Amino acid sequence: MKPMAEADLFALESAALANAKAAHANPDADARAALAEMIVHYERLMRESRRLIRRSDRAELDMTQMNRQLHELAQQLEYRATHDPLSGALNRAAVIDKATACLQQADMALIVLDIDHFKWINDDFGHPAGDTVIKTVVSCLRTLLGPDVAVGRVGGEEFSVIWPTSDIDEAREVGHHICNAIADQVFGAPIDRQITASVGVSWNPQDTAFELAYSHADEALYAAKRAGRNCVKVYSHLPLPVTPPPPAPEDASAPCL
Repeated sequence: MKPMAEADLFALESAALANAKAAHANPDADARAALAEMIVHYERLMRESRRLIRRSDRAELDMTQMNRQLHELAQQLEYRATHDPLSGALNRAAVIDKATACLQQADMALIVLDIDHFKWINDDFGHPAGDTVIKTVVSCLRTLLGPDVAVGRVGGEEFSVIWPTSDIDEAREVGHHICNAIADQVFGAPIDRQITASVGVSWNPQDTAFELAYSHADEALYAAKRAGRNCVKVYSHLPLPVTPPPPAPEDASAPCL
């Protein structure tokens, strides 16, 4: 028998019920026989209705499962597009997007750090050990700063932290906490040596271009390397004060503090 559509079943059920009511009101024996036949016909229609409903329920369940799978796939693709596959930190493009969005709304410190002598780690212990160091540094940063702080890997052994703040001293303090946390981190075998990082910080008022914020943080980072590594330097990018500042000493002309 050819399956019936829901609209057809509804029409047939309505007609069967109407006929059954008419037959029930008629005491004639033929009418009673017709009523019995209609009841059988109606039961068949009900079975067909239940079959269609079950098929519809299965289709709805299948659609729900497909929607969930598509949603999970979209999340995976979004994660892969914005995260570094080795460390799980934000990738460079995601850091730029997030920092740019932050600077459009508020003041922000951009903290960049570079693992000191990373090439020696790879040369002495191999690239798998170097990969472990990178993953451990990211884990250390997340433990220190919390899950809501944006941590990114912007290069081989270079990382960044986006820290919304209007206080340059707060940004400097965060930089020192990062430097000390990495120096205190235990990396274990086969390295079993202290790993340190140089840290550069730029403080940037709202609407600063990301390229400028990063350039200043990078300049501060290289000042930290020139100062012997395992330290923090801050590039002060403050707005001009209303009143002229006192004369600066001769050795204070460099922007890194």
